[in-house]
Amino acid sequence: MKKLTYIASAIGFVFALNSCGVTTPFIVTNNELGDKVGTSSTICLFSGATQNSAMMAPTGGKTIFHGFMLNKNFGIVEAAEKAGISKIGAVDYKVTSYVFFVKKEFIVAGE
Repeated sequence: MKKLTYIASAIGFVFALNSCGVTTPFIVTNNELGDKVGTSSTICLFSGATQNSAMMAPTGGKTIFHGFMLNKNFGIVEAAEKAGISKIGAVDYKVTSYVFFVKKEFIVAGE
């Protein structure tokens, strides 16, 4: 019985660390990509990681709930400032879904 409890808790631990990530292009400009890459990430509680969560603004009169974000400065501006980017070339949006929370991240490339 003790072995069964140990195996069940090990399986539960592995399940809790399971994740799934999706990276999609968010914005592309006519500026060059450059060598600089900056990131801005946050942890979201009570948020879904569906395809619709990649949209950052309400469209078509629909509102999207992004959950409670732990980083209040999360966004493209923070990512560009961290890398010292003055001209943004492209922005990618990455969503990694864990069992109990979602990690959202902007990846900004530019010069």
